[in-house]
Amino acid sequence: MKKLKIVVLAKQVPDTRNVGKDAMKADGTVNRGALPAIFNPEDMNALEQALQLKDKYPDTEITILTMGPGRAADIIREGLYRGVDNGILLTDRKFAGSDTLATSYALSLAIKKIEPNLIIAGRQAIDGDTAQVGPQVAEKLNIPQITYAESISYQNNNIIVKRRLDNGIETVQSPLPVLITVGSSATICRARNAKLLMKFKHACTQSELQEKSNDYIIQQRPYLKISEWGVDDVDADDKLLGLSGSPTKVKKIENVVFTAKESKIINDNEAEINELIIELIENHTIG
Repeated sequence: MKKLKIVVLAKQVPDTRNVGKDAMKADGTVNRGALPAIFNPEDMNALEQALQLKDKYPDTEITILTMGPGRAADIIREGLYRGVDNGILLTDRKFAGSDTLATSYALSLAIKKIEPNLIIAGRQAIDGDTAQVGPQVAEKLNIPQITYAESISYQNNNIIVKRRLDNGIETVQSPLPVLITVGSSATICRARNAKLLMKFKHACTQSELQEKSNDYIIQQRPYLKISEWGVDDVDADDKLLGLSGSPTKVKKIENVVFTAKESKIINDNEAEINELIIELIENHTIG
């Protein structure tokens, strides 16, 4: 069988469980500096699917690809701690403010340069909840896509995916190359490996090395260098990046907190339960 060369698309996202008044900038973009940054949850599910394939086929090569500011290198390190072979940080000021269209354009160019035969991504990111980037990347690469994956296997040069749908589970088969998006129903990602943590805890991008002035570590251990690509490295058109390449405009971000204002105690008898059902139907809460 063909050797699997996997790219896992991952994103460092603001923790939208803690949205405050400073969460949005005047230009309508998210103020990421005002929110804690975390590894997008469904991208962690996607990472686990890649690692499970590597467990079964040890010659599999996994690259984690992320686009973001310098601090996004944190999620590449998280991947290295769990068994990823290498990582690439796609970072440049010209990428700032990109919506799904501009982001998928930049990611697709990077993927073409890596030349994988399998791309795995989370279904959607919690900061936008659009579920558009994965499918848009597949369209730009002109390859098949399978969404809502719950498990992924590899047999006879074909990828077999179980999809979790509203009405049950569907099994889909595809030849390589293919892009797959993984949902939250998939297996949660494994914990960090202690040995890998010790091995890669000093892994850095070139920008981080310059800030820390510890180039000597990378010279002695080249496997600790995290690749860092900019606009020129992927031959991107500036007009299709950032705000200029993003037709989507965010008008407002709100933190909605639900509070109970009224309560009603229902006794365990059929008459009161029926009365409650009728009331809920009449005010269109159900039905």
